[in-house]
This record gives sequence, structure tokens and C-alpha cells, in this order.
Amino acid sequence: MDRIAFIDAHVHLWNLSHIRYPWLTPPFDDNGPNGSVEPIAANYLLDDYLADAANWDVRGVVHVDAGADPADALKETQWLQAMADARGMPSAIVAFADLAAPDVDVLLAAHAAHPDVRGIRHIVNWHADSRRTYTPRDITQDKAWQRGYALLGRHGLSFDLQAYPVQFPGLVRLIERHPDIPVMINHAGMMVPGEEEEWRTGIAALAAIPHVAVKLSGMGFARRPFDREHARGYVLAAIDAFGPDRVMFASDFPTDRLFGGFDQHLSAYAAFTADFAPGERAAMFAGNANRLYRLGIAL
Repeated sequence: MDRIAFIDAHVHLWNLSHIRYPWLTPPFDDNGPNGSVEPIAANYLLDDYLADAANWDVRGVVHVDAGADPADALKETQWLQAMADARGMPSAIVAFADLAAPDVDVLLAAHAAHPDVRGIRHIVNWHADSRRTYTPRDITQDKAWQRGYALLGRHGLSFDLQAYPVQFPGLVRLIERHPDIPVMINHAGMMVPGEEEEWRTGIAALAAIPHVAVKLSGMGFARRPFDREHARGYVLAAIDAFGPDRVMFASDFPTDRLFGGFDQHLSAYAAFTADFAPGERAAMFAGNANRLYRLGIAL
């Protein structure tokens, strides 16, 4: 495998006996946005991730909110911080907070008190297709949600944006108003089959904002299972929009196991970028995540 230094910008860990994860709890359904998640509904700990990533030169990992019960959001951060203190990983934590909650400022402060917390993710995917939507309406347009978003800067937190391209035009104005809140787009913008033009238009609008970056993972959200040639065009178009200095490769494991293997995804990303300059490649696989998530890892 390619031994380029790799900081994995999007990883999930979970211990199902310690924290509640409703989406990983039976009964399972094939009709949701990911299809059935039963194949990954088992404990996934740091050693499990390191085994999956054994063929890669992993220098650090960014743990992103893993869909715990909202009542366990702070418990997840405490569990991950204890792991980082003991093991040196995860290198950073992106925690969960419901930005529309009236007391969200209290939770943001509690998360930010942990030294490895760098940002917040609140999944806001809304789509008119009931099989794709995660939420009953587009809450990003609610005043309460926008007020919660504006609080992130007060706590020095970035925002991991997981939304659909149809929502991007409405989000652009909010993101532009808050240049103090770095934004990391999750899973290459989650293109919906048949809505490629909406994705291209939305990604271009977000890429025009200097404090927005994109993580390239989750290719199976756009087409299941993993389709290497489809992914090639998707990846290269995203790099073209953002430039190599605002792109981060990530595994999204174990979720992306629903679509294909760890080596299958990462070796494809390595092949797609083989013709880029060494410095650009190093940035996309490690340097950008190191800088944008403020990891301080010596590469």
C-alpha cells in the first residue's frame, strides 16, 4: 500500500455497552439513507480501527460524533478524551450538539472544556425524499438553529457540515456571515444520484468561501456499493473546486465499510491523486487535517 503519511480526518468509534446509539440498535431497515447498518452494529474501538488501517501510515485521527443518543453527547466526549489521554488517539474530537436547543451554549462550553475538542457536528441532512432525509424539515433555516451556529465562534469551535446539496444555497449566506467558524464539509457534500448539477453548483458556492474545506470520504452515500470510476470523477471535481489546500481524505470507518473495504477506499484515493505534486498530495492526506483541526502533529 501507499505509505504516504495519513491523518484520518473522519473516524467513528463506539462501545455499545457504554453509550446508547439509536441508529445502531435493532430493528434495522434497508430503506434508510445508508441502507441497513446491521453489518456495523457491533463495538468498534481504537484497536479495531488500527487493525483496519494497518496498511497505512496513520499519524493521527479525528473522531467525529458517532450518532450517540443526544443525552449522551457529553458522555461520548468524556469517553474519547479519556482514550486520547491514555492512548494518544483520537487526535481531535468533533462532538455533537443540537444547535437549535435553547441551552446549547452550556453544552458547547462543556465540550470545549476538553482539550481535544475542536469542533461540533449536528447532522442536518434534509431531503424531500423520505428515504434519504435524516430530519423532518430543513432545520438549518430555523432562527434557533442559526443562533446556535453563531455561538460556535465564541467557544473557538469549528463546524462539521453534513447536509445535502439542495441545502447548500441556503447555508452559504449563514456561513459567510461567520468567518470565525471554520467549516468542514462531510463526505464530499453527499451527492444524491440524479442531482449532480445541484452538487456542482452548491460545492462551487461553498468553495468560494475561504474558511470552508471539504473531507473526501463516504463515496457510497452517492452510489452504493463503492464504484471506483464514479468516485474518481467525484473526488477530482471536489479537489478542482477547493484546491489541494482545502481537501482532506478520510476513511469514515467503520461506516464506509457498508460500501467497501478500508484498503479499497484509501488505495483508490491514492491512485486518483498519483499525478499531483508530492506537496499537494501530502497536504490532502495529512497536512490539511493537521492544520485545519489544529492537531500539532509533527509530520
